[in-house]
Amino acid sequence: APAPAPARHLFSDPAEVEALRGNLLAWYDRCKRDLPWRALAATEPDADRRGYAVWVSEIMLQQTQVATVIDYYNRWMQKWPTLQALAQASLEEVNELWAGLGYYSRGKRLQEAARKVVSELAGQMPRTAEDLQKLLPGVGRYTAGAIASISYGQATGVVDGNVIRVLCRLRCIGADSSSPAVTDRLWDMANVLVDRSRPGDFNQALMELGATVCMPKAPLCGECPVKQHCQAWCRKLFGNPRKVPDVEDCGVGDCPLCPPATEPWDSSLGVTNFPRKAAKKPPRAMRTATCVLERRGCHGAPEYLLVQRPSSGLLAGLWEFPSLPLAQDLQEEREREELADHLQAWMGRPVAAKGLQFIGEVIHIFSHIHQTYVVYSLPLDGDVTLDPALSPSRWVTKDEFHASAVSTAMKKV
Repeated sequence: APAPAPARHLFSDPAEVEALRGNLLAWYDRCKRDLPWRALAATEPDADRRGYAVWVSEIMLQQTQVATVIDYYNRWMQKWPTLQALAQASLEEVNELWAGLGYYSRGKRLQEAARKVVSELAGQMPRTAEDLQKLLPGVGRYTAGAIASISYGQATGVVDGNVIRVLCRLRCIGADSSSPAVTDRLWDMANVLVDRSRPGDFNQALMELGATVCMPKAPLCGECPVKQHCQAWCRKLFGNPRKVPDVEDCGVGDCPLCPPATEPWDSSLGVTNFPRKAAKKPPRAMRTATCVLERRGCHGAPEYLLVQRPSSGLLAGLWEFPSLPLAQDLQEEREREELADHLQAWMGRPVAAKGLQFIGEVIHIFSHIHQTYVVYSLPLDGDVTLDPALSPSRWVTKDEFHASAVSTAMKKV
């Protein structure tokens, strides 16, 4: 069995818990940001519509900054204000609105779940975190807790990146914050701390604190409403007072929440000693040849060929210029030849490699891929008949391209 966590890592004093809740909620009431999903959740009387609004915002906010999400969220709710409206939309429409937001499978799963609610759950959202996670595809433990607490008042905690950072600093948790031992302990803490009368506001306050005050690299500790409860702040300010034991005095080697003995407290980092994460693997490098095929449309305006990506995997279902993954360190001449062969399969006629005009390279960073697009152009004379047995394809004008479900990477191209 894993070693138990010492009491210094826990919130075991009911008076301290009550004081922390009160201070945090009072700060949130004064300082919370005015965000559209908060306004809707606070004013919408219908519980299911409220749950849907919060759900959409939480899915969009995964791995995406608030400032980016606001415009997408407003357009989404204007187009599909209810679960029923979203369930009737096509995946193509969803992808078009989601284009540029990244992590495109989120929109697809959101629509799939909406259809399930309508077809299998009589149009009613599950009301508890347990049922939300169990019944809705794409809804994990965090999202389920957020919806249940904010929309339905369930007293359940949430743990996202912001909450991890806040809790690790409050209790000097220096072990790898992604490890199962730390993750389980953080969820236990969140469930202990959550305010029973205002669970949704409390959870949002904890996340808001991490987003605006307890930030990763430059925390505003002087403005923190719960700094008197923060062991990392006390350690930075006062050294090692008796009521806040030295991190290294916490049974190094036995305590599952302390930092490794080889990574002691760095006084120059202060509270940013926490949290600690395992080193990330560097993104793998990939090269892709991409060709912008251009023809003159029936009204004289140029048109460009788009093809649809497979329905699963990276950028599933989105549209792109004809593209071909390349082996690393391939010579330019060989790149042209392979791309020409690929285009020939689409067009059903020979394509001269020398006719491909090199335009330049575009670099786009996905979360796990460092992608380089090697961009070529090929103007065409006359009409081109495309093989219908291949992936769906279509010719689009420039305006139609920008209105299509295309990735940010393709817009760069």
